[in-house]
Amino acid sequence: MEQYFSATQKMEQEVMFPSLLRGVFPQQEGAAPAAGGHADLYERYQLLKAIKPMVEKGLASVNDQSQTGTDSNTALDEGTDSNLEERLSHHVNGLQQVLTDLTKNTKALTRRYSQILEQINLSEEQSSS
Repeated sequence: MEQYFSATQKMEQEVMFPSLLRGVFPQQEGAAPAAGGHADLYERYQLLKAIKPMVEKGLASVNDQSQTGTDSNTALDEGTDSNLEERLSHHVNGLQQVLTDLTKNTKALTRRYSQILEQINLSEEQSSS
């Protein structure tokens, strides 16, 4: 979780001109495939920015629920209780995979944005020489 937030924060700090990502498609290294398959990095940037508050809100709501206490949940059935650990493990593994994919996408996007800026700087240096 911490890696995801760190990667997202770095992306937000570095990507100052998201429009530079329009028409640029992800390189395969380290980037998970896009949901639609044809999203450029600008669309992916917008998606990653939109997902971050949902992840933060979801995390906050989980923390709120755990702090409110579980007095009303003490009357759980034995049958459902025995399966809780397995269900929780399944969901935690799924969440971990999603966060890993989001982190890879965020890092790949930030790396590609840096490469675009380097290309622009090199072009400007060559044209001024």
